[in-house]
Amino acid sequence: MTATPAPGRTPHRSPSPVFCSIVPPHVLDRLARQEDPALSGPARRTLERDALERTRRRLTAVAAPTVTAAPPTGAGAGPRRSIHDARHGTELPGRVVRAEGAEPGRDATVNRAYAGLGATFDTYLKAFARDSIDGAGLPLTATVHYDREYNNAFWNGEQMVFGDGDGEIFLDFTIPVDVIGHELTHGVTQYTANLAYYGQSGALNESVSDVFGSLIKQYALGQSAAEADWLIGAGLLAPRVTGKALRSMKEPGTAYDDDVLGKDPQPGTMDDYVRTSSDNGGVHINSGIPNRAFYLVATALGGHAWERAGRIWYATLTGGELAADADFAAFARLTNAAARALFGDGGEEHESVLKAWSQVGVPAAG
Repeated sequence: MTATPAPGRTPHRSPSPVFCSIVPPHVLDRLARQEDPALSGPARRTLERDALERTRRRLTAVAAPTVTAAPPTGAGAGPRRSIHDARHGTELPGRVVRAEGAEPGRDATVNRAYAGLGATFDTYLKAFARDSIDGAGLPLTATVHYDREYNNAFWNGEQMVFGDGDGEIFLDFTIPVDVIGHELTHGVTQYTANLAYYGQSGALNESVSDVFGSLIKQYALGQSAAEADWLIGAGLLAPRVTGKALRSMKEPGTAYDDDVLGKDPQPGTMDDYVRTSSDNGGVHINSGIPNRAFYLVATALGGHAWERAGRIWYATLTGGELAADADFAAFARLTNAAARALFGDGGEEHESVLKAWSQVGVPAAG
């Protein structure tokens, strides 16, 4: 089953790896307009740095990434991690401070980044038989202590980068392991469906990263779907913020409601779909709709979410039929097909997928 573009919609493929960050631009925009320079200054500098990195990505990436579904290189394959320290500068990758197999040092940020890369690698290998993010053992590189009071973490098409946060709104971006898993999953998408980073395909790109970021946290903690918090970025917000995370997959729109940050704008159904030209067409906002669909499937099936719901989403992402410009309906239909192929027509998994997409207002049959 191949997803086809809707009538009147021009097919388009992202020509290269894109700059993908965990904190949405609309959050930083709001902070940048605050009168308090302790809040507005770091936000403005982060927006400027993100714009420069986004431009650099477009200028240096001249070809689309290779699409691959390569099997693991062998049983017992391990990660090849390297953690670098930017020393509050912006040159990447920076000085190597911990290589694969080295003992933990005194820098907790370095140790968290190293552990988070390992947790991501382990989940993909053991739960989905994928050897690193490209499926062929790609080394995992990360840079910490990027810039000063940098309020973001990003995947730039080649590596992970973590800011320390401003201490006022955001804490160290290596704290939540799902943030690390989220950003590295942008690399998995880059090497598979290469979902275009705009509109519904961009929201799917963000949602897939939230899904597997959450699964990586759940796998690391040994949690069931019922035990998981289904939050993205829990522990990242500073104590002064009235909120619990950046996003909630369980209840989109409830992650924060703060005088400074505003209210979480994510919708949970198509009834509240946000049409906007900002944030690449609302990629960090409308991702709440497919996020909730996954949550509904995972909790309906119960047990470990990576064993059934996760396999369905992974097969959809990597199966080769997901178009780069897929909309929500195309993705939903492919999850329906994947559930039938993996677990049988009319089974619990199949029925859960159909019901979940129906609950968020997206047709999955056909």
